[in-house]
Amino acid sequence: MSQISNLTFTAHTLEKLENLLKTARFKVRYEKGNFKTGACLLQNSRVVVVNKFSNLESKILSLVEMLPELEIDLKLLDEKQVAFLHQITQTKLQL
Repeated sequence: MSQISNLTFTAHTLEKLENLLKTARFKVRYEKGNFKTGACLLQNSRVVVVNKFSNLESKILSLVEMLPELEIDLKLLDEKQVAFLHQITQTKLQL
């Protein structure tokens, strides 16, 4: 199992990311397309599209790399989600 800092690349981690985004009022969709990266934010929307053909690690990394670009209202998240988001942003800084 791959790991960067405290972030593990498991289906559970992907589910936690999806739930965090859902709580922050974003939609996560998995689709095929011409992706230059593993994911993109549809312009002027709250829809994140992830390349459905990417492997688990790429899906997680794509969402993690996108998080700083998203306007996430921390008031919508519970304490565990805020802690998870903080962990992810700290992990990203260490890459």
